[in-house]
Amino acid sequence: MTLKQPEFADDILSLFSQRSTQTVDIPVIQPADPFLDMAGEDLRRRIFLTESETGQSLCLRPEFTIPVCLRHIELASGTPQRYAYLGQVFRQRRDGGNEFFQAGIEDLGNADTAAADAAAIMDAGDTLSVLLPGTALATTIGDQTVFEAVVAALGLPDGWQTRLIRAFGDQDQLDALLAGLSQPPIDVPGLDDEAAALLATGDEAGLAALIDTRMTATGYLSNASRTPAEIAGRLIEKARLSSAHLDAKALDVLKTFLALNAPLADAPGALAAFARIAGIDISAALAGFDERVAALKDIGFDASTARYRAAFGRPLDYYTGLVFEVTAQGSVLAGGGRFDRLLTLLGARTAIPAVGFSLWLDRIANMRAQANGGAGR
Repeated sequence: MTLKQPEFADDILSLFSQRSTQTVDIPVIQPADPFLDMAGEDLRRRIFLTESETGQSLCLRPEFTIPVCLRHIELASGTPQRYAYLGQVFRQRRDGGNEFFQAGIEDLGNADTAAADAAAIMDAGDTLSVLLPGTALATTIGDQTVFEAVVAALGLPDGWQTRLIRAFGDQDQLDALLAGLSQPPIDVPGLDDEAAALLATGDEAGLAALIDTRMTATGYLSNASRTPAEIAGRLIEKARLSSAHLDAKALDVLKTFLALNAPLADAPGALAAFARIAGIDISAALAGFDERVAALKDIGFDASTARYRAAFGRPLDYYTGLVFEVTAQGSVLAGGGRFDRLLTLLGARTAIPAVGFSLWLDRIANMRAQANGGAGR
């Protein structure tokens, strides 16, 4: 059974056209690798995979951001460009159903990132206000750049920083990582004294040579899936990560940051006070945050409807800065953020700043129906 397009779909495209966008048509069948490599574990386990006759891994379109970016690169379109889209996406949903409609805008190449961020937030809210007149909307804003700056200021090894950054927005995973960072160092099990001594000094070459000698002696080398150097590197990294921990003060700094939750208008002051009290320099990240708040004010955004939550993130790995969602009556109706690295990873020859958002049309349709006594319009 074909899913019916919402009656208000044309209204959305009309609203988007007033915002200097060009509407693009994205094929339903997409190459799977970009989603598997860049979208994150949360989406990877919910997409529908298939294969072409030649064995190429394909999937049903699970979202629009990646294919819109691929189209932009393929056509070598100049920037800036604002693309609008509307169509079905296919992925398993926690709240039921495997296909639904989304619409959104991807803003590629605007060097004024604060203004582009503000426009994305404003466009999402304004569109919802037209579709749901009289409905109270609430916007939650997070910022991965600020989170990364705080993590970097604590001096953790790169491996731990990467782990924490990937967990941004997943409170359970963050809590588990913080619990691990609060524990004393753990020895890597199964090593004799000679190997343990090399590991303790970080002698990767010596450890690789020892592993090579022992693998050759046992005849295991010819069947090994990893080289001695790869095994030694992994052991060194594992030891380095297991030995890393935060002292009580640093752990308290990170937990205090993640607990920040303030009205958007108060957020710049709250972040500045946090950095001052914690004694860390995150001024570059805070400057970008402050510029975004100022840009929102300049275009007339009602800051009283928005909050900043330091721990707020969205479950897609390609986000790099701003993340946000718009809700009504506890339901997420729109979500988006900044993804400045994505186009380069997809093959663009130069870095292209990018930000965008998506609307969940089935949730909007349900809310419209409720507002009309159960009858859609």
